[in-house]
Amino acid sequence: MAESIKRLKVAFLGLGLIGGSIAMTIRRVFPNAEIIALNRSEIPLNEALKAGIIDVGVHKVDDVFKNCDFIFLCMPVNTNIDYLKKIEPYLTDKTVLTDVGSVKGVIHDAVEKILPNAHFIGGHPMAGSEKSGFSNANDRLIENAYYILTPSAAATAEDVQKYQELVSSLDAIPLVIPPSDHDFYTAAVSHVPHLIAYTLVQLVKEMDSPEQYMKLIAAGGFKDITRIASSDATMWEQICMENPENIRKLLHEYISRLQHIDDLIEARSNSKLHDFFSDMKNYRDSIRENKGVIPGTYDLHCDIIDEAGAIATIATALSVQGISIKNIGIVHNRTFEQGALHIQFYDAEAKNCAAAVLKKYNYTVYPY
Repeated sequence: MAESIKRLKVAFLGLGLIGGSIAMTIRRVFPNAEIIALNRSEIPLNEALKAGIIDVGVHKVDDVFKNCDFIFLCMPVNTNIDYLKKIEPYLTDKTVLTDVGSVKGVIHDAVEKILPNAHFIGGHPMAGSEKSGFSNANDRLIENAYYILTPSAAATAEDVQKYQELVSSLDAIPLVIPPSDHDFYTAAVSHVPHLIAYTLVQLVKEMDSPEQYMKLIAAGGFKDITRIASSDATMWEQICMENPENIRKLLHEYISRLQHIDDLIEARSNSKLHDFFSDMKNYRDSIRENKGVIPGTYDLHCDIIDEAGAIATIATALSVQGISIKNIGIVHNRTFEQGALHIQFYDAEAKNCAAAVLKKYNYTVYPY
């Protein structure tokens, strides 16, 4: 690792899910790093101080921000912009200023106007959760996730290399692209999917029977595809306001594709429907093979008999072999012939060892 990031001083403005997770990861990888955090709420600061995640917690920008290697803006974009002038006196030629927002155009425009000489590199870890806040942060959130970097004109090649090295050391995958490209790509793979999830929930809510039978029988498929509709409403309101052109363009493209499917169904074009489903299945399956967000989880399914103690038996078998389970639960759908258990592990080695153990005990195992 480069000498430039062996002794880190890092500051966070905002200690929520993403800021808190990055701070935790830096503390794990660089235990001697000096970590400063500013947060408007007292509770996250106290929790982070008590856990040893940060060294100093403050409610305003002051001299503790001097000589930072990195300053992370982790608040809502308008709040980040409000803080740009406040942190200006503490920026040096060695300080990389960055953010973690999912839209880059707005913050880049603001930095260019307010701090044109700042060594700003937009940052977006392609990881997260429908949950929010420091209480849901963890030191593995960005592991194996693509971490997009969007350098400003004032950022030097050395700044970019320094940030790439930091990201790599945190076990994320740096990807450098222009901010305008970032906003189009993330509209396609993140922003529009969230809107689709919200509108699917709306469809069921408004089309359900008085007895709410749709809600009652909603199973794995519906819950999987709408999980992200449990995300923070304020954040998604802001994203729609910050990236409207890209979102609307892709929404219109999506609507046209829905219309095409409707036309095929109306025409009873079974062969064209089959080709469509087959092509998209193949493409979706190919995504699983890429590095990045999806392989960051290590999952498998196994058939189990629906009887008392079935889960405990499996958990015990894995525990005896020293295999740690990250998450475990019953799959509530008909994809599998019997009851099915969904098990998530911390890494690929644990997943592969677990599969071997379960097969040894004659469980049917399905890769996720």
